[in-house]
Amino acid sequence: MPELRQNLATKEWVVIATERAVRPEAIREQQPKPAPLPEREPSCPFCPGNEKMSETISVQGDPGRWRLRVVKNQFPFFVSGAPRLPEGRSKLYSRLPAEGVQEIVVESPAHDKSLAELPREQVRGVIVAYQERFRAVSDDLKVSLTMLFKNHGAGAGTSLGHPHSQIIGSSVVPAHIRHRMDDAEKYFKQNNECVICRMVEEEKAQGERIIVESPYFNAFVLFAALSPFHIWIVPKRHNANFGDITAAEAEDLAGVLQTVLLKIFRGLGDPAYNFVLQSNPQDRGTTEAFHWYLSLVVRLGKATGFEMGSGMYINNVVPEESARFLNSVKA
Repeated sequence: MPELRQNLATKEWVVIATERAVRPEAIREQQPKPAPLPEREPSCPFCPGNEKMSETISVQGDPGRWRLRVVKNQFPFFVSGAPRLPEGRSKLYSRLPAEGVQEIVVESPAHDKSLAELPREQVRGVIVAYQERFRAVSDDLKVSLTMLFKNHGAGAGTSLGHPHSQIIGSSVVPAHIRHRMDDAEKYFKQNNECVICRMVEEEKAQGERIIVESPYFNAFVLFAALSPFHIWIVPKRHNANFGDITAAEAEDLAGVLQTVLLKIFRGLGDPAYNFVLQSNPQDRGTTEAFHWYLSLVVRLGKATGFEMGSGMYINNVVPEESARFLNSVKA
């Protein structure tokens, strides 16, 4: 029987299409196999030897034998010091220069190794770089929202095969994030607790969708997963801002994130995915109502007209089955 499920934190409704449910085991066979990548691509701006093709912001390791680089995006859609726009003719429509920051974290010198396949110490370095650059971008007084995200695979929108992530500082906060923050504030005032903390408590109590529990984090398939294998990684310590995580939390996050990615890599055959780190916007100041988290979506299909028109996604894999399958995959 099909059912509607709602995410308590985001208020998003999802259709769990049980009448056309797909077994998670069958999904791997349906996925196109990604073409193998070379260890080094001569024309890749992120490969060793091509450092002059991008402007370096910071480096882990010796500059000549680096382990990780943070570089400026050569084709940004947010620009620091963006010039003022000419006066518009309309008093109805709003225009602003696309002021902001856009950086790329080149996760490894290896062109052919994803986060799932890197040594754990290398992944820890990636998390350290995430935090350092997240803090630096957030400190820009013109930035109202700092967002960290990763596109993996052509189906997730990546344009360069070399493993990398992006950090963007935007001078505006999109409406859906403002609404999410408003809902979190409303829940906190009504219940005197954080909505995401409450969700984690419920996930642990039910135990059906937990993928990884570590000393500092819980990773679980959402009750109202937007799509198969939609996973949140949530810190146990209540904290609104990713930039405030401790060294121990950063190290633990590296392990949890890599474990989740390795289960997806092995279980589903290296599918395309996106992950986004949701943290408190700077223009909100400090708040007890919000709780940062990392949201990971495996890209197994394209949005339909119904989904685009209604804003409700259709998930044809029951979330509990997604969790059962991932828990059967050895990481």
